[in-house]
Amino acid sequence: MLKNSAIARISLVSLLIFVAPLCFSQGIQDSTFLIKSVQISADRIFRKEKAGMKETQVDTLVLLQKVNLSLSELLSENTPVFIKSHGRGALASASFRGTAASHTQVNWNGININSPMAGMVDFSLIPVYIIDDMNLKHGTASIADQSGGLGGSISISNLVDWNSKFGAQYLQGIGSYSTFDEFLQVGGGSKTIQLKTRLYHNFSQNDYTFTNRGIGNINPETGVITNPLDTNDNADFAKYGLLQEIYYRLNTKNVLSAKYWGQWADRTIPRATSYEGPDNSNMNNQIDNDHKAVVDWKHYGDKAKVTLRTGYSQKQLDYTLKNYVPGFGLVPAIYSESMQHSSLNSAAYSYSFSEKLSVESSFNFNFHDVASRDSVKKTGYEQQRKELSGFIAVRKNFANKVNVNLMLRQDWVDGVFVPLVPFFGFDFRVFKLVDFLVKGNIARNYHQPSLNDLYWQPGGNPDLLPEAGISVELGVEYQKSINQHLFKSEITAYRSDIDNWIIWIPSYKGYWEPRNIRRVLARGVEGNVSLQGKLNRISYRLAGNYAYTRSINYGDPLVWGDEAYGKQLVYVPLHSGNVLLNVSYKGYSITYQHNSYSERFTTSSNDVSRRDWLYPYFMNDLILGKELQIKGVKLLTEFKVYNLFNETYHSILYRPMPGRNFMLLLKINI
Repeated sequence: MLKNSAIARISLVSLLIFVAPLCFSQGIQDSTFLIKSVQISADRIFRKEKAGMKETQVDTLVLLQKVNLSLSELLSENTPVFIKSHGRGALASASFRGTAASHTQVNWNGININSPMAGMVDFSLIPVYIIDDMNLKHGTASIADQSGGLGGSISISNLVDWNSKFGAQYLQGIGSYSTFDEFLQVGGGSKTIQLKTRLYHNFSQNDYTFTNRGIGNINPETGVITNPLDTNDNADFAKYGLLQEIYYRLNTKNVLSAKYWGQWADRTIPRATSYEGPDNSNMNNQIDNDHKAVVDWKHYGDKAKVTLRTGYSQKQLDYTLKNYVPGFGLVPAIYSESMQHSSLNSAAYSYSFSEKLSVESSFNFNFHDVASRDSVKKTGYEQQRKELSGFIAVRKNFANKVNVNLMLRQDWVDGVFVPLVPFFGFDFRVFKLVDFLVKGNIARNYHQPSLNDLYWQPGGNPDLLPEAGISVELGVEYQKSINQHLFKSEITAYRSDIDNWIIWIPSYKGYWEPRNIRRVLARGVEGNVSLQGKLNRISYRLAGNYAYTRSINYGDPLVWGDEAYGKQLVYVPLHSGNVLLNVSYKGYSITYQHNSYSERFTTSSNDVSRRDWLYPYFMNDLILGKELQIKGVKLLTEFKVYNLFNETYHSILYRPMPGRNFMLLLKINI
């Protein structure tokens, strides 16, 4: 991996050598700003197609500024989704509305990319480089995409610009802990065909220092306990990726597109901070190879739209654990190889009878083939799963005052009917000419056990029942546009009653097993507010999110014990929030990001006296930027300071996060 670091350094030096003559030989015109123009326009929020649904659209400005981050960091900093991170570059899973990682469904360009084995997505492996647009559907609004999203769904997609003739973008970043980022995008075409290619590389030695609070040294004379300074050794990671897009417009009504995303990731997993043995006692390594492709055809009629889509997803995951044995060196204790193949197909049709009435229907067929084997322990399994889903929705507007949204989804899994999944949502426009809505929904949802839940060896439980939830939510939404300023706000209260919750717990057999517990009740409040606009030549944007999440275990005390009954689920913060402020003037920009999380419990008993909890923490980031225009070339430099106040914090117990660190980015747009 040190070779990768050297390549990144050479690339950076070469780029600077190339750019320097341009900077000094041309007259610099300070006329192109980070936000070239701000057009304040209010999107319609009173739409029958979205009645009763809470959605969050991530701002394009945020995507541009966080381009060198992973999706896990983007979500934790700018949405109500809590990300459980095992460390910088390590496994990161989502807790959406207090639910489990597998309860968040993730779509890429219309195909679901949740692992059929684990049922979840590792958000640290998805770079923001590949995202043009991102949308979150909260709670049962995710039924519009698929079932199973008890917490919600996240859709990421790529967009085409039919006006682009040729364009190129190059990004080079260098940061703390020998971190190097490279990204190249080239694209263009005509009104008929558009091509776009993206290449990226990310590497970090990731060897930050931290105060190890998992180990205490006791002074025998004073009895004072001190925590040693430690280094995050054996934690390096690297990612290489390619995204290729092709768009072909047959005519004004028909568009074909094809997209391929391939990625190779290699990372070493550090030991927990509570470990007190020698540094060379073991070695963890994980390699992820991913290939995803999707082809779709869209037909746009006067009143109808047809979409046919087929996709393919392949993932190979190899995990190795080696323990040091005197006289033999590092000997494999685990050598696990997993392969997943998924075929994902859908057909959708929508028709608008009028502005007040529309219908939508779709049919999905997915096939998964997985195999997992540990060649050391001689365990593993091979399984297939067939999924069919039918969907229909009717949306109606009444007197331009009320929107009603009725959605029904019927799933078949391996030939077995899943009970019908209904959704009823409404919007009520309180005032005729004011964008002030009262909105709500009531819905049912089901989540199937993952293949690991059913068949993992040892521990899988083929008798698990699907998780079943009934959700209710009610909220208000308001927006107001005044001259060059736009204000938006929304607050939503929800309640999700989930039966047969699946959880892995230790068994008397000596290993962990998944079980259904009787009930989990997740309820809370989500609020978001944004204000953006322009004051003379100063452009600004202020956005904030807050979430109150109460996710309570009402499982069987015979399984959990009385101490866990009625307690908050582990790693779910009661309070969380974030604020982003961006100001730009004459090409200069400054962005401040703040995130807050309350305490999280690490055991089901929530016992504070045993220190089974993680302290609240507050993250602060600062970005300073300057953009220049040199004839047809735009040059942007950014200096980023992460963890501005050097906060000591953990997202997961015994997995430390870095202190204050820096990143310098150089972007070139042609």
